Amino acid sequence: MSYIRAINVAKYFGTGEGKVAAVRSIDVSIEQGEFLCIMGESGAGKSTLLSMLGGLLSPSRGEVLIGDINIYELKPDKRADFRREFMGFIFQSFQLVPYLNVLENVQLPLAVTHHTEAEKKELAMSALERVGLKDKAHRLPNQISGGEQERVAIARAVVNEPPVLYADEPTGNLDSKNSAEVMKLLKRLNAEGQTIVMVTHSRHNAEYADRIIEVADGTIEESGPLFQAAAGASV
Repeated sequence: MSYIRAINVAKYFGTGEGKVAAVRSIDVSIEQGEFLCIMGESGAGKSTLLSMLGGLLSPSRGEVLIGDINIYELKPDKRADFRREFMGFIFQSFQLVPYLNVLENVQLPLAVTHHTEAEKKELAMSALERVGLKDKAHRLPNQISGGEQERVAIARAVVNEPPVLYADEPTGNLDSKNSAEVMKLLKRLNAEGQTIVMVTHSRHNAEYADRIIEVADGTIEESGPLFQAAAGASV
């Protein structure tokens, strides 16, 4: 049985004549430890699909299961708890709190956990070490580069060691050099066992994934291995 399954999911916005189908009748299966890439043009429905897979947006129809848990059958507060424990999220906009330093930003997902303050700091420092930013722990976000800010966002997403990491255009605001560094980091995390589901429009970024699905007009146009992932193979 696949680790993550979307079964006949659809998402509609609006009503009546203004009703728009962002996603139409999609089935997706993702294995534990897989690096899956969702590709498509702007407006194709890929971010909507990612949001449904990540428990952020209730489907108009269909089911999303992680393990044997149907996440949209959970009450909203229980679903929020499930997301916090089992999922990490990385977005195109880094969404760092500007008046908190790097360490404090990474600690944010730990705020409602049972850990002591010392344990929270230790976990956050460990996450920063994984992304190569332990020495920048006490800087503010505006004192580090854009690529470093994205790495802080990744550290924050993995500080709880969630089984699944969702990334929505994680290099969208970065230049090619910083994009490559972020993708190499994601590939390394995947090699360590992290399940990753990533939305991107970049064919180059998609080369790091094990498999892609192409979304067009809210449906899957094709699915399968991409091509020889030369960039990923060199990581």
